[in-house]
Amino acid sequence: MVNGSVAWLTLSGSAVGQISFDSVNKNQLGATRLNSVIDSNSRRQTSYGKIPQELGNLTELERFSLKNNLLTGEIPHEIGNLRNLEELKLGHNKLVGTVPAAIFNVSTLKDLGLQNNSLFGSLSSILDVQLPNLEVLRIWSNKFSGTIPRFIFNASRLSLLVLEDNSFSGFIPNTFGNLRNLEWLSLYDNYLTSSTPELSFLSSLSNCKSLTHIGLSNNPLHGILPRTYVGNLSQSLEYFIMNNCNISGGIPKEISNLTKLIAIGLGGNKLKGPIPITVGKLQKLQGLGLEDNELEGSIPDDTCRLAELYSLGVGGNKLSGSIPTCFSNLTSLRILSLAFNELTSIPSTFWNLKDILYLYFSSNFLTGPLPLEIGNLKVLRGVYFSMNNFSGVIPREIGGLKNLEYLFLEYNRLQGLIPDSFGDLVSLKSLNLSNNNLSGAIPVSLEKLLYLEDLNLSFNKLEGEIPRGGSFGNFSAESFEGNELLCGSPNLRVPPCKISIHRTSRKNALLLGIVLPLSTIFMIVVILLIVKYRKREKGPPNDANMPLEVTWRRFSYLELCRATDGFSENNLIGRGGFGSVYKARIRDGMEVAVKVFNLQCRRAFKSFDVECEIMKSIRHRNLIKVISSCSNEEFKALVLEYMPHGSLEKYLHSSNYILDIFQRLNIMIDVASALEYLHFGYSAPVIHCDLKPSNVLLDDNMVAYLSDFGIAKLLTGEDQSMTQTQTLATIGYMAPEYGREGRVSTNGDVYSFGIMLMETFSGKKPTDGSFNGEMTLKHWVNDWLPISIMEVVDANLLSQEDIHFIVKEQCMSFVFNLAMECTVESAEQRINAKEIVTKLIKIRDLLLRNVEGRHIRQSNSN
Repeated sequence: MVNGSVAWLTLSGSAVGQISFDSVNKNQLGATRLNSVIDSNSRRQTSYGKIPQELGNLTELERFSLKNNLLTGEIPHEIGNLRNLEELKLGHNKLVGTVPAAIFNVSTLKDLGLQNNSLFGSLSSILDVQLPNLEVLRIWSNKFSGTIPRFIFNASRLSLLVLEDNSFSGFIPNTFGNLRNLEWLSLYDNYLTSSTPELSFLSSLSNCKSLTHIGLSNNPLHGILPRTYVGNLSQSLEYFIMNNCNISGGIPKEISNLTKLIAIGLGGNKLKGPIPITVGKLQKLQGLGLEDNELEGSIPDDTCRLAELYSLGVGGNKLSGSIPTCFSNLTSLRILSLAFNELTSIPSTFWNLKDILYLYFSSNFLTGPLPLEIGNLKVLRGVYFSMNNFSGVIPREIGGLKNLEYLFLEYNRLQGLIPDSFGDLVSLKSLNLSNNNLSGAIPVSLEKLLYLEDLNLSFNKLEGEIPRGGSFGNFSAESFEGNELLCGSPNLRVPPCKISIHRTSRKNALLLGIVLPLSTIFMIVVILLIVKYRKREKGPPNDANMPLEVTWRRFSYLELCRATDGFSENNLIGRGGFGSVYKARIRDGMEVAVKVFNLQCRRAFKSFDVECEIMKSIRHRNLIKVISSCSNEEFKALVLEYMPHGSLEKYLHSSNYILDIFQRLNIMIDVASALEYLHFGYSAPVIHCDLKPSNVLLDDNMVAYLSDFGIAKLLTGEDQSMTQTQTLATIGYMAPEYGREGRVSTNGDVYSFGIMLMETFSGKKPTDGSFNGEMTLKHWVNDWLPISIMEVVDANLLSQEDIHFIVKEQCMSFVFNLAMECTVESAEQRINAKEIVTKLIKIRDLLLRNVEGRHIRQSNSN
């Protein structure tokens, strides 16, 4: 530290480390004049200890920012001496005590942030304060009490005011209209009330023409929403959140005047009457939360006009009739809560909502069988259909919902067997089928559900032995009670299973009588297939090399040449080790991609054969689909699905594209799902051998597809690995055992996935110029991970100004720790693809619950 004026104050010699205010030379600090800034976050350091009083001597200081640290003790009143101070940011620490009144006398102050500490006391006694330059005041998540301080209404430039999660009480003043520049008002979670039943403070807010956010949830307002007050609010308003405020009356139709609304939160009140049809005019609405009121009538068809609606919550009302047929138009809808109403039917078109995540339909009057089409909703994670009148059998198609975590069908009139396909619900955590008329045995396939935590099959007509494997050892007798014909372990309060020698002998004889004839038939079929295959091998050289179900159309060289304008450079969309990929438009107008193999390259022939052999057999929603091929002695090409958004690499390493945190998670879940299928879902494990962002392609909906199987390997027999004499994988993504020994296994794909996971969320390539010598992307992440996740995460994904920063930071920590599990040095100790999928889905769900779930808030509150 030097005397005189400096631009930055560094309180630790380390570029990354800790600042201890307890160890600072305070005499030296007091003798220093600062021109500009104290900011530990600029160097990603952690500050701890108490704020020294001597900081009050730095009279030239303009910015004092030590948020997100471990500061303790009280705020020294000497900070009030900093007459040039413009920013004071001490949020997210462990500060205690009252706030010195002197701070509010610093007239130059523009931004004051004391949020998320343990500060207390009343601010209402602070009088005669002007704060003419104050623009931002964040004091949320403390223990402040008393009324909202009057000095706030003298801060005429105030644009952001966040007082939530304190103990403020009394009336919300009608003087908010003085704050003509106010954009963000957040008073959640206090004890505030209204001076009139008409919530007159809303009238004063109509003077705030720039207001975008009104957040008043969890205050005992006790009033109604006046039509004129609501309709006259700012035309810039995007968030109108008043959950759990004891509001009665109806929802004013004039709310449709607020055409820029993104979210409405009026849940947990006493609202009556219908949902106004004028809601359909709010074309930008993404979240509509009206749950737990007393609303009546049907769900208006006008809600189907809300093309951007992500979450619709109207559960806990008295709504009746059918779910509107036009709901199939709500293609952005992900969360639909209709539970605890009086709804009677679901239209068949509803099951076209293929991207829906959660369905809350419990406690209605829904009847009839569960539709087979529910199996089309492949990304479903929660199905809550309990306490209805569903009948018939449970569709086996539900077993195809690989992402499903919660399935609740209790208290219906379902009958028949529990589908054996339920064993394929690999993500399932909770299953409740109780209080139905289900019969037969409990499928042994349920033992495969490794993540099943809660199971309730009680009060049905199930029989036979209760399975013992998998998660069944964790379930209690309550899971199976009320099924008189079940048997098994005594601790489940069921009788032991009887073993009959006579019955076993009969069973064995029966099996023998069935198995022998079937074995004979099987052998005959195998011989016929071999003969057919040998004949096929002798076919003409221009055979498409693809099975009929894939080769729905064959292409000649001439046709592909025309479709690509003579394989013009203008249509070139990619170039790889064995050839080039062109965009083509065939005669019927369909766009495809044509992968032309460079036959001058010796391995191109082998690459073409490998890709044909593998792609003709595998089928998965996240694997690129081969439409056909064209092959002769001089030309070989594959005709593939065209992916309009190109590769993941383009999105990660171009300033023209930015993927948000959800998009990146979804893409990596898609890739992991494809990998899981390759490793576990086919008759023999398929090793991709070249996982990297350029081999991940994106469609119109940003769904990811794994491509380029030119060097893939098929493991046969009992082999868990094979040796490759020539290393062809891409440097930077290649597993160490592949490079050293040429050893190829599914574990090598997992390693490559881990590197790609790091690249996707850090924005750094493994071949980045900053990595040299012993320093690699993996080592860089490993070194920084225990110190600061902010150092490794792409700056576009994490901002400390984001109110969801903490949960996003936690999720990013989980992602990078998962990447480290994928890339451990020992191949045998790496996580597998199934576990990767499960962990990534859990991370995504954690984000969804905290960011998209409850009332919607934005980043300004931080």
